[in-house]
Amino acid sequence: MLRLKPGQQRTKGPKLEPHQIIIRPLITEKSLHQAERRRHYTFEVNQYATKPEIKAAVEELFHVRVLKVRTMNRLGKPRRFRGIQGRTSGYKKAVVVLHPEDHIDLF
Repeated sequence: MLRLKPGQQRTKGPKLEPHQIIIRPLITEKSLHQAERRRHYTFEVNQYATKPEIKAAVEELFHVRVLKVRTMNRLGKPRRFRGIQGRTSGYKKAVVVLHPEDHIDLF
Protein backbone atom coordinates (compact mmCIF):
# COMPACT_ATOMS: atom_id res chain seq x y z
CA MET A 1 0.00 0.00 0.00
CA LEU A 2 1.30 3.46 -0.86
CA ARG A 3 1.78 5.86 1.99
CA LEU A 4 1.51 9.61 1.65
CA LYS A 5 3.84 11.98 3.46
CA PRO A 6 2.49 13.82 6.52
CA GLY A 7 0.22 16.64 5.43
CA GLN A 8 -0.68 15.08 2.07
CA GLN A 9 -4.24 13.93 1.41
CA ARG A 10 -6.08 12.31 -1.43
CA THR A 11 -8.67 14.67 -2.82
CA LYS A 12 -10.67 12.35 -5.11
CA GLY A 13 -11.08 8.74 -6.01
CA PRO A 14 -10.31 5.45 -4.32
CA LYS A 15 -7.04 4.39 -2.71
CA LEU A 16 -4.83 2.94 -5.42
CA GLU A 17 -2.18 0.21 -5.44
CA PRO A 18 1.03 0.76 -7.49
CA HIS A 19 -0.11 -1.60 -10.27
CA GLN A 20 -3.39 0.36 -10.50
CA ILE A 21 -1.61 3.72 -10.80
CA ILE A 22 0.71 2.84 -13.72
CA ILE A 23 -1.55 1.60 -16.53
CA ARG A 24 1.02 1.19 -19.32
CA PRO A 25 4.16 2.78 -20.76
CA LEU A 26 3.56 5.03 -23.76
CA ILE A 27 5.84 3.86 -26.56
CA THR A 28 6.32 6.49 -29.27
CA GLU A 29 9.32 7.70 -31.24
CA LYS A 30 9.62 10.75 -29.02
CA SER A 31 9.26 8.85 -25.74
CA LEU A 32 11.88 6.26 -26.75
CA HIS A 33 14.29 9.06 -27.72
CA GLN A 34 13.79 10.77 -24.35
CA ALA A 35 14.19 7.47 -22.49
CA GLU A 36 17.47 6.63 -24.23
CA ARG A 37 19.10 10.04 -23.99
CA ARG A 38 17.50 11.87 -21.04
CA ARG A 39 16.10 9.16 -18.70
CA HIS A 40 12.55 10.56 -19.13
CA TYR A 41 10.00 7.74 -19.21
CA THR A 42 6.37 8.26 -20.25
CA PHE A 43 3.44 6.35 -18.75
CA GLU A 44 -0.32 6.38 -18.99
CA VAL A 45 -1.55 6.66 -15.39
CA ASN A 46 -4.83 6.49 -13.48
CA GLN A 47 -6.76 9.75 -13.69
CA TYR A 48 -6.97 10.00 -9.89
CA ALA A 49 -3.23 9.48 -9.28
CA THR A 50 -1.24 12.37 -7.81
CA LYS A 51 2.44 13.16 -8.46
CA PRO A 52 3.65 11.73 -5.11
CA GLU A 53 1.65 8.54 -5.74
CA ILE A 54 3.06 8.18 -9.27
CA LYS A 55 6.59 8.68 -7.93
CA ALA A 56 6.09 6.04 -5.21
CA ALA A 57 4.51 3.58 -7.67
CA VAL A 58 7.36 3.85 -10.21
CA GLU A 59 9.97 3.47 -7.47
CA GLU A 60 8.21 0.40 -6.07
CA LEU A 61 7.42 -1.34 -9.39
CA PHE A 62 10.73 -0.72 -11.20
CA HIS A 63 13.15 -0.34 -8.23
CA VAL A 64 14.56 2.99 -9.44
CA ARG A 65 15.00 6.48 -7.95
CA VAL A 66 12.66 9.16 -9.31
CA LEU A 67 13.77 12.80 -9.35
CA LYS A 68 10.73 14.48 -10.89
CA VAL A 69 7.22 13.77 -12.18
CA ARG A 70 5.32 15.87 -14.71
CA THR A 71 1.67 15.13 -15.49
CA MET A 72 -0.83 16.24 -18.09
CA ASN A 73 -4.42 15.39 -18.96
CA ARG A 74 -4.71 14.54 -22.65
CA LEU A 75 -8.06 15.19 -24.33
CA GLY A 76 -9.51 12.63 -26.72
CA LYS A 77 -9.41 13.36 -30.43
CA PRO A 78 -12.59 14.08 -32.37
CA ARG A 79 -13.56 11.19 -34.63
CA ARG A 80 -16.39 10.46 -37.04
CA PHE A 81 -17.96 7.07 -37.73
CA ARG A 82 -20.69 6.74 -40.38
CA GLY A 83 -21.42 10.45 -40.17
CA ILE A 84 -21.78 10.54 -36.41
CA GLN A 85 -19.42 12.83 -34.49
CA GLY A 86 -17.69 11.28 -31.52
CA ARG A 87 -14.57 11.49 -29.41
CA THR A 88 -11.92 9.04 -28.31
CA SER A 89 -11.30 8.69 -24.59
CA GLY A 90 -8.90 11.06 -22.88
CA TYR A 91 -6.20 9.91 -20.47
CA LYS A 92 -3.67 11.16 -17.94
CA LYS A 93 -0.02 11.03 -18.97
CA ALA A 94 3.03 11.20 -16.69
CA VAL A 95 6.64 11.89 -17.63
CA VAL A 96 9.00 10.52 -14.98
CA VAL A 97 12.64 11.69 -14.71
CA LEU A 98 15.03 9.14 -13.19
CA HIS A 99 18.30 9.44 -11.30
CA PRO A 100 21.35 9.44 -13.68
CA GLU A 101 22.43 5.96 -12.54
CA ASP A 102 19.00 4.31 -13.04
CA HIS A 103 17.11 3.15 -16.11
CA ILE A 104 14.05 1.05 -16.97
CA ASP A 105 14.22 -1.75 -19.54
CA LEU A 106 10.97 -1.44 -21.50
CA PHE A 107 11.84 -4.20 -23.99
